[in-house]
Amino acid sequence: MRSLQDSLYNWLSIKVVADARPEDTAAGDTFRLFDELLKENHDLNNVQVHKDEVMYLVSYTLNGESKSSRFPVELIDSMIDQIEAEPEKYVNYK
Repeated sequence: MRSLQDSLYNWLSIKVVADARPEDTAAGDTFRLFDELLKENHDLNNVQVHKDEVMYLVSYTLNGESKSSRFPVELIDSMIDQIEAEPEKYVNYK
């Protein structure tokens, strides 16, 4: 099992892509898988995301306790930035 921090990083990275590309079926399917794994493997509830200029803040409930994790915007946005820079490499095959 991956650490909670690794799981949140992966979940958030694909969430950003899926949100930016709603027509991208692979991104949507991957996000749903990661979302399910995050809840099943780490028992998280009420997961919410807030983004400012520097950081993403992911807040959630774990074992009845409110918690949060922070991730640098440049790290999380690197996947969508790559896709947007070279869209021909990331064709949506429906």
